[in-house]
Amino acid sequence: MAKGMILAAGQGTRVRPLTTDLPKPMVPILGKPLMEYQIEHLARHGIKQIMVNVAYNHQKIERYFGDGHRWGVELGYSYEGVLEHGEVVPRPLGSAGGMRRIQDFSGFFDETTLVLCGDALIDLDIGSALHEHKTKGAMASLVALEVPLAEVESYGIVVAEPGGKIVSFQEKPKPAEAKSKLASTGIYIFEPSVLELVPPDQAYDIGSQLFPQLVADKLPFFAQKRFFNWIDIGRVSDYWLVLQRVLRGAIAGVEMPGVEVRPGVWVGLNTSIPWDQVTIQGPVYIGSGVRIEPGASIVGPAWIGHGSHLRTGAKVVRSVLFGYTRIAADMRFYEMIVSPDYCVDRHGDTLYRGDETAQLRWGDARA
Repeated sequence: MAKGMILAAGQGTRVRPLTTDLPKPMVPILGKPLMEYQIEHLARHGIKQIMVNVAYNHQKIERYFGDGHRWGVELGYSYEGVLEHGEVVPRPLGSAGGMRRIQDFSGFFDETTLVLCGDALIDLDIGSALHEHKTKGAMASLVALEVPLAEVESYGIVVAEPGGKIVSFQEKPKPAEAKSKLASTGIYIFEPSVLELVPPDQAYDIGSQLFPQLVADKLPFFAQKRFFNWIDIGRVSDYWLVLQRVLRGAIAGVEMPGVEVRPGVWVGLNTSIPWDQVTIQGPVYIGSGVRIEPGASIVGPAWIGHGSHLRTGAKVVRSVLFGYTRIAADMRFYEMIVSPDYCVDRHGDTLYRGDETAQLRWGDARA
């Protein structure tokens, strides 16, 4: 079949504060880490041996996923770091450098390998992508997706001949200068020989270094134009949009947890909700142990994390509450991501709990 590689060593700086103490692949989507959806998807398509390169907050990934047996896969980890002043500190080797390191260590990549960046939700038909890669005799394939011209400046753009052979790249071009509308999705298929082109023991990036090298050497490197859902969480605003789309049921393979107690309203265990005294418009998921007081209202799409508490008169509109978030009485949270410590609006503007200048009041429901 094929082996799998998940790139999970980055710092996720563009989605802070979500990644202040979480590695980006652990950012939750409906209570499940992003990377868990990827592992489930690989397993569904028969990819059962998966390596993960890790660096920042790596223990959180390793503790949660362990050896992978819960998902019917085998997982291995490759830590990237150095010893500085007597302390081990993360130092990622770049996406290609991290794979070369694994290859030099054990020769793990001895067959076709599917590579995923650890920060996107996908429902790609992997079997058909692997088939196209083999049929074309590709050494490397990049899965691309056509995006509207107005959005090209958010992506790495791929320029390919009619048969798919890649001739050049444009990094975030202006719409007027874009030579194509094909965006790289961070999903790659490699033959083992690709890794021989990566210099050992140094930081080396797939997109900015390895791919231009493949083009310059005129190697069999192809773009695959596919239709599938690809939701990349590059910024906090993307995260808010992803959750809105997921709650509306737009992404295949993402099931709503809990029990649907009325149309579009799902509930976990042990909740305290006076249904005749609150207003709840779906789609809404309410996690276990949530308490909603009379007079509170929720307008979906919304996700209320486990152990949260909405006080009397609180209103939560198209928002996400992480676990154990308390919303104070009569407060209105509109299109926000809220945790016990901070809240971020859909544009990425952040407020921290205890900020005296903030109009909003919220806190930790455990306290």
